[in-house]
Amino acid sequence: MGEKVAVLVAGSWGTALGSVLADNDMNVMIWTRSEAQRDEINNKHSNEHFLPGAVLPANLVATCDMEQAVTGAKAVVIVAPSSAVRDVSHSLKAYWTNEMTVIHATKGFETESLKRISTVIAEELECDENEIVVLSGPSHAEEVVKRCPTTIVVASLNDERAKLAQDLFMNTYFRVYTNRDVIGVELAGAFKNIIALGAGLSDGLGHGDNAKAALITRGLAEITRIGVEMGANPLTFAGLAGIGDLVVTATSQHSRNWRAGYMLGQGKSLEDVLSQMGMVVEGIRTTKAAHVISNKYNVQMPIAAQIYHVLFEGLDPSIAVDALMGRDRKTEMEMISLQTYEQWHT
Repeated sequence: MGEKVAVLVAGSWGTALGSVLADNDMNVMIWTRSEAQRDEINNKHSNEHFLPGAVLPANLVATCDMEQAVTGAKAVVIVAPSSAVRDVSHSLKAYWTNEMTVIHATKGFETESLKRISTVIAEELECDENEIVVLSGPSHAEEVVKRCPTTIVVASLNDERAKLAQDLFMNTYFRVYTNRDVIGVELAGAFKNIIALGAGLSDGLGHGDNAKAALITRGLAEITRIGVEMGANPLTFAGLAGIGDLVVTATSQHSRNWRAGYMLGQGKSLEDVLSQMGMVVEGIRTTKAAHVISNKYNVQMPIAAQIYHVLFEGLDPSIAVDALMGRDRKTEMEMISLQTYEQWHT
């Protein structure tokens, strides 16, 4: 058995990443607040609510004791919903040491503060944010746990910790690249969920593939535009964390965000959608954050704005589509400012 790695918490993505680590002969302890979930993982090697039908490795062990999960771990992988990251990180602080590499795979923002997830974790652990590793990219948990070929990226300004994360996860079906653009990788992973909501909404309205292709393409443009203004490298949005994750999230029925948008497009209320989903839909919280962020940076995000109106102001989805189609004429290259373009080419 290899070195110990702790995973916090036991949702679909946390369980899938824990399975990858277990396949790599790591001693994996996954933390959950639910005793029933703990017992199911340990006794039945399953997590039916989040990953129906999946058989989990025997060396993926669950616990409700965070001290037991974390003590002696070489790395801690935080995969909590964005709304729970601060609380989980605060609880982790009592057992975490600087020798442990912190890797997070949460795609979103802290809605109240608009802070990136790595910032929230660093504040609670009282550590250098540059030491944290971000894991992102096109990766449905349902496919990863079946060992389907998957390629992701880990980002950190600490090259040694990024390499460690790469080594922990890399295997024959799970390929890992490194990247130093932490801001870009985090922003791409968060904002793409908004566009995935829009893609599902378009499909729910029956608008077809032409509309969805346009929405994904223009969605990437506005994600890149706001990302660069917030300090990201535009090339990141053309990579795995950008277009890769956007495509997989906006086109697959595995995607919670696509499914939520699809139901909205079919006329269901947001309350009904969330009730039927039974799991966190990060794009909803991220849409609220993007509404404030775009105003703060004075950057137009027309798709995100219309989805905000649908989600939080009761706008009819078909009227939102009309508003997007009726915008003033533009040139396609109005993606980032000339000044920003020159900044990245000097």
